[in-house]
Amino acid sequence: MTLQPLLLAAALLAASIAGAVEAREDNAAIVQRVADLIEHEYVDPSLGRSIADALRHELAGGGFAAESDEALATALTATIRDISGPGHLYVEVDRTPAAANAIDTGADSDFDRRERERYYGPQLNFGFRKVERLDNNIGLLELSVFAPVDMGGDTAVAAMQFLANTEALVIDLRGNGGGHGEMANLLTSYLFDRGQHPLSGVYARKTGATTPQHTHPYVPGPRYGSDKPVYLLTSPRTFSAAEAFTYDLQALGRVTVVGEPSGGGANPFEYRGVGRALVLWLETERSVNPLTGGNWQTVGVQPDVAVPAGKALETALAMAREAAGAPEPPQPPGQP
Repeated sequence: MTLQPLLLAAALLAASIAGAVEAREDNAAIVQRVADLIEHEYVDPSLGRSIADALRHELAGGGFAAESDEALATALTATIRDISGPGHLYVEVDRTPAAANAIDTGADSDFDRRERERYYGPQLNFGFRKVERLDNNIGLLELSVFAPVDMGGDTAVAAMQFLANTEALVIDLRGNGGGHGEMANLLTSYLFDRGQHPLSGVYARKTGATTPQHTHPYVPGPRYGSDKPVYLLTSPRTFSAAEAFTYDLQALGRVTVVGEPSGGGANPFEYRGVGRALVLWLETERSVNPLTGGNWQTVGVQPDVAVPAGKALETALAMAREAAGAPEPPQPPGQP
């Protein structure tokens, strides 16, 4: 072998080593940024310090040498959730062009805007999957997400007006991953007569204050009211704002929850760009229900009637028929 190929091979090896070192340094900066944000802004200071210490300890031991953003996000999330449990605190990858090296507030806001369209837009009918009147005048509302009111408010009003005259209502949240609390509060308000009823407030670490929330004294169109039975269906996929909706109504004694315990995400969050295409979902606040003094973080909302999620609709409809004094639905011709 001549000298020139040997020199070329050595140069390529050196470049590879330098690239690996540079990537490692980039990873280290991202891990440190994630640790700092969690330590200084996570809603629970003690738990935040524990998570930050674990991230730094693993980094010092040679961890987080992942070769891709996806692998680094997965590794960071695994370490975080080993301590925090389920919730909104994790790292993900945003592959849109605007995300490159995003570590500023403007990029965070742009990510938030794009996420709104992705998760709540008209292509999803703002989360309103089914609005039906079933046999025996029982209403069914299936929600896949809770959209921002400025996006889905008109659809919410139309849905509640359609359901207003049913004798009982089943709200299916088994596949609802959450969304915006303002929509949950609006829909909750339809299920009461006039007046304000206490809902979960939000405690912010930054201010040390809790902002209270209540049902709305006014809603457009007819209310469903306080007297007719309402059943909420839950599963482990029921999460975040869907859990707030369920937890608050259960605490007020307004609904019967049917199904399995929900996922356990009670802490509101903000987006933080942490470098390259990585985004930290950072829990900076905590839901606090004034009636229970607590929330559903990590433990989920517990059903009043525990059945497998796949049987929750059948169970709730049977309960709704009984509560409304309705007979069993007629069988189609030819059926036994």
